[in-house]
Amino acid sequence: MANPFELARIAGPVNDLSAYVHIPFCSVRCGYCDFNTYTNVDFGGGASANRFAATIVREIEMAGQILEPAAPLETVFFGGGTPTLLPATDLALILEALGATFGAPTGEVTTEANPESVTKADLAALQAAGFTRVSFGMQSARPHVLEVLDRLHTPGQVDAVTHWARELDLEFSVDLIYGAPGESLEDWQASLEAAIALEPGHISAYGLTIEEGTKMGAQVRRGELPEPDPDELAAKYEMADEALSAAGYEWYEVSNWAKPGKESQHNRAYWTNANWWGFGPGAHSHIDGSRFWNIKHPIAYTGKLEGGDFPIGGGEALSDIERAEEDIMLGIRLNDGILVPDHTPSDVIASLIADELIDGRAALTGRIRLTRRGRLLADTVIRTLWDT
Repeated sequence: MANPFELARIAGPVNDLSAYVHIPFCSVRCGYCDFNTYTNVDFGGGASANRFAATIVREIEMAGQILEPAAPLETVFFGGGTPTLLPATDLALILEALGATFGAPTGEVTTEANPESVTKADLAALQAAGFTRVSFGMQSARPHVLEVLDRLHTPGQVDAVTHWARELDLEFSVDLIYGAPGESLEDWQASLEAAIALEPGHISAYGLTIEEGTKMGAQVRRGELPEPDPDELAAKYEMADEALSAAGYEWYEVSNWAKPGKESQHNRAYWTNANWWGFGPGAHSHIDGSRFWNIKHPIAYTGKLEGGDFPIGGGEALSDIERAEEDIMLGIRLNDGILVPDHTPSDVIASLIADELIDGRAALTGRIRLTRRGRLLADTVIRTLWDT
């Protein structure tokens, strides 16, 4: 087997392992999306949607020759793309292979799903296969906002799928996006109220960013759509935090709120720099300070596997300094915050408190914890800590 990333450096026992599975297929490509997704479901061979599960299983089995989990998998997350464009039986096959190779997951098993992509029977089949949680891409409760985001579902479909999930006793989360062109403050308030009324355990709210190479990026560049206004994005974030807090949701990461005990265990693995292996085209992995990523295009990815090679496109071993910086960058986004770095002068901490970016009482106990204003300016706090 080819060894493009010196896989020997990550071979052997590994603790606290999670798995991410990337399913790259979508019915349409949303105008704001810069993820590794494709509307072509028939690339041919194992790169096509109807044979993709077997391709992922091949990668899982190959990874099993490298890693020796010290304990069963902790969490599994299926993302995309739209994982539920594959039949539930295919997703079940992949989950079964993960369990057979690395030990059945002891924590949550989540799949993303667009509301129009699943039926109640699909959700029941996923639950029977061992899935415990579904993350629904709601985005907005306003049809005109969904339209500008190129979403295919209607608000009524969100009501239906979350009702089915509750009937099946499946945990579920809803994802929202704020700042879309044409979305008023009233529209955003309505979306927040609609999301809360669904009574999910977890709600994510992400500010719209315009990425290069996307349809929406081109529309903004040509002047067809306005660029999101930073002040309006900040106002909408504050609206979200106020509404969700009042409804019993606690922020535990800058863009994520949950009822007590309903935080995403898998996402916490990312933010605490735990270990995970990402399967699928373009998926990223992190094992004990080494990061590596797969070839992005499904045809090239599949070709590597069919030739007996790992589909890894590149990787890097992080230095101690880089790992420390990542711990700051990721950990500071969490409600728990981080310990004050040893090298940080007291006057810098005092300045961050004076600017109302970090909690003064937490700082007295040796922790840096962002205020709401600090969450809006998290990058500023991170740069300040890095530069001292």
